[in-house]
Amino acid sequence: VSVAPLPEIEIAKAHAVTLATLTQDQRGEIISLDDAVQGFTRRRFLDLGLTPGTTIYPELGNFFGDPRAYRVRGTLIALRKDQAAQIWVKPV
Repeated sequence: VSVAPLPEIEIAKAHAVTLATLTQDQRGEIISLDDAVQGFTRRRFLDLGLTPGTTIYPELGNFFGDPRAYRVRGTLIALRKDQAAQIWVKPV
């Protein structure tokens, strides 16, 4: 049996929630993208500025709840619930 410290990202994820769970008046700091996000989708998220340390918050809702608009780096982007569920944030 061996014991090793958890990587910092795993410790941060323990206190994180997905972007989809943030309420309208709540801000979050991006911790990481889910490990399941690969290829074109990961590249798109990174191109949109969804990088660790970035502040993001819901700004506009939709009557049906999907998609939802988020403010990130001064830009308004739209993400569907399943996409927002792949982004881990720490509520600020």
